[in-house]
Amino acid sequence: MKQIIIFLLLIIVAIIGYGKYSQYKRYNSPEVNYVSDKKIDKTYHNKELLYNYYAAIEELDSYVMLQWSANNIDVRTPEDDNEETKSAVKNYAKKLAKVNYYEAILTNSTKLKEQGLSNKEIKFLEEKGIDLDSYTKKIKNSKIKSLYNSNLKLYNGSKNAIIYEVQKELNKKGHKIQIDGVYRIETLNAIKKFEEENNLLADGLLDELTIELMFQ
Repeated sequence: MKQIIIFLLLIIVAIIGYGKYSQYKRYNSPEVNYVSDKKIDKTYHNKELLYNYYAAIEELDSYVMLQWSANNIDVRTPEDDNEETKSAVKNYAKKLAKVNYYEAILTNSTKLKEQGLSNKEIKFLEEKGIDLDSYTKKIKNSKIKSLYNSNLKLYNGSKNAIIYEVQKELNKKGHKIQIDGVYRIETLNAIKKFEEENNLLADGLLDELTIELMFQ
């Protein structure tokens, strides 16, 4: 009889202990808060976006905690595969995507500032929908195209700044020629080849269409 009583007491203690553990687990989710290892630009020019980023993180953390405490679901590493869990994980993914969206903008701003850009310059690039490399290339190509003059007369041995830039660009495109700014037969042939590849009049002479297409 004594052994039965002890056994029952052990069962009662186990039930109570499990209840306490479940309660503890319900309200003490480990490492709930989202922590990023990326470098966020905390002086980003758009303060509203910066606020939305932190608000999105708070919303994400609150959702993780709510699902853990109310439904016993860890949406980050779910153990079950029922419909309730799937729905919770799907909503978590949406909230995480919002955080990642803002984070991508803010980390990109950090990288641009490390390259020397100001808030004003970063805002300009974002409004134009162009990245720094593309914008820099566009500005450079615009300056190169400004060197072209429709009255330019090319003859064997003539030297010109636009020829120098054309030779560099042709080399980038796989035409191995000397880069010295001097118009020779090899430069003429390389220009002619480029014109042939791009359905232009293949005469080896520079015109506005050839320059525009080469430095677009």
